[in-house]
Amino acid sequence: MSVKADPVTGNLVDRMARDIQAGVFAPGMWLKQIDLETRYEAKRMEVRRALDQLALKRLVRHVPNRGYHVHTPDDRQAEEVREVRLILETAAASSVVANATAADIAELHALAQHFADLILEGTLLDLYEANIAFHAKLLALGSNRELINIVWELRGRGPSAPVTQWKTRARIEQSNREHFRMVEAIAAGDAGALRRLTADHILQTALQMEERQPAQGDGGA
Repeated sequence: MSVKADPVTGNLVDRMARDIQAGVFAPGMWLKQIDLETRYEAKRMEVRRALDQLALKRLVRHVPNRGYHVHTPDDRQAEEVREVRLILETAAASSVVANATAADIAELHALAQHFADLILEGTLLDLYEANIAFHAKLLALGSNRELINIVWELRGRGPSAPVTQWKTRARIEQSNREHFRMVEAIAAGDAGALRRLTADHILQTALQMEERQPAQGDGGA
């Protein structure tokens, strides 16, 4: 007999994962269950089950006799996650282009424009939510559901919090331009261009991480 998924725990896992990715809980931060119960208006066992699920997803780490803290990916893991994302997300480009309707393209353009508008008037968290909405719509056009699920799980392991994703205004504007170019490639039916743009978009995160490293000999100032 199969065990039914707990919808309460599932919803709580999604909410907590979203907050981790949005930077509400910083990498390395210890998560106190009593605080989580209050924040999410959840019962102790619900929070504990959610934390166990997040540990399986490698978003948090369980330390016996101490508790749970937000996982901090090392450079090797981050690079390997990027490599897998490059393979999967570029592979989805052909089906995204093939499946996109005029209505889908219009919606993608509107989502890209919403992100653009927030550059001047929104917060980093607003930009993060708008970015997720754009990529969720784009990936949803792909034909392979399992591929899409794996991509989202991988995205959850990477440095997606806005404070790390967009270190400078120039990087935010670069993401914005790439969103519109992706929409243009889809509208033109150009899967090759979408693949190249997707790769550039993913590798932009790698460049941002390099930029955050202090130059050798500068003392880290």
